[in-house]
Amino acid sequence: MYKNILVATDGSTLSKKAISSAIALAEFHGAGLIAVKVVPRFTQTYFEGSIPVNMGEVDKIEKSWADNAHKQLDKVAKDAKAKQVATKTVVVKSDSVSDALVATAKKNKVDLIVMASHGRKGIKRLL
Repeated sequence: MYKNILVATDGSTLSKKAISSAIALAEFHGAGLIAVKVVPRFTQTYFEGSIPVNMGEVDKIEKSWADNAHKQLDKVAKDAKAKQVATKTVVVKSDSVSDALVATAKKNKVDLIVMASHGRKGIKRLL
């Protein structure tokens, strides 16, 4: 039924549960898994231009975020491999998580997207 399943992760407990579900679905359907982590760009301030920014430091910070994302996705790929699920890992740099996920899904001809909710309930949901 499914050929390509995308799973999005942010490293949270809920997203780890989504990963487990996505791997199980991919195993059941004989589908490939595309594991995605979206990392932000370094925040640009309102005062950009008036405050000197060391671009070397910005590059180091963004590289650190990307390296961390790759480590998270390597664990997903390892867990999927244990279930004989072929996995492609993708790190996307974007300020819009939803746009990045949709673009990645389209590019990889994804049949199903698995992701966790934000996990808020009750009064936290209202705030």
